[in-house]
Amino acid sequence: MIYLQLFFTFLKVGAFTFGGGYAMLSLIGESVLAYGWMTEADFLNFLGVETVIPGPIAVNMATFVGYQQGGFPGALLATLGVALPSFIIILLVASLLKNLLKYPPVKAFIAGMRPALGGLILSVAFTMALTVFFGLDSVKSKALFFDWRSLVVLAVVVLVPMVWKKVRKKEFSSIWLVVIAGVMGMMLFG
Repeated sequence: MIYLQLFFTFLKVGAFTFGGGYAMLSLIGESVLAYGWMTEADFLNFLGVETVIPGPIAVNMATFVGYQQGGFPGALLATLGVALPSFIIILLVASLLKNLLKYPPVKAFIAGMRPALGGLILSVAFTMALTVFFGLDSVKSKALFFDWRSLVVLAVVVLVPMVWKKVRKKEFSSIWLVVIAGVMGMMLFG
């Protein structure tokens, strides 16, 4: 049954990933692609849109996929699945283990997790870069092409805040960066 599959898939994502939404992307992507709930292109498009949607990325992804596959009940169960492990862990830590972080084994565990989380985040960034800049839509893809439009958007998004800070002596709003990137996307990608 799709509802149980959604719940347990996102429960696994919530229970076995540490470090927040971006660290979860690798497991979420692997799961939704394996079940055929999204194509790789749809997944990457959702990540692009997700940057302007408020809320945690894993919760948004669970809600979106759940709704796509099972309507409102699917969205509810997938969201509950991804959020439940964090809720239980935080509840336990807050109520029972207030001084947990002072123990050396816990510190060592967390220190060991940091490089792994960095690797997961870098793998998603690398995959997105290959897709955006070179059109690589899967590992088996043989045809690579360079998309100059993506490079133009990236250059503008990097250069505008730098020039703004140099000229105006203050930070450029990230909200305006999203708007600029969106407008450029509409102009360049039609």
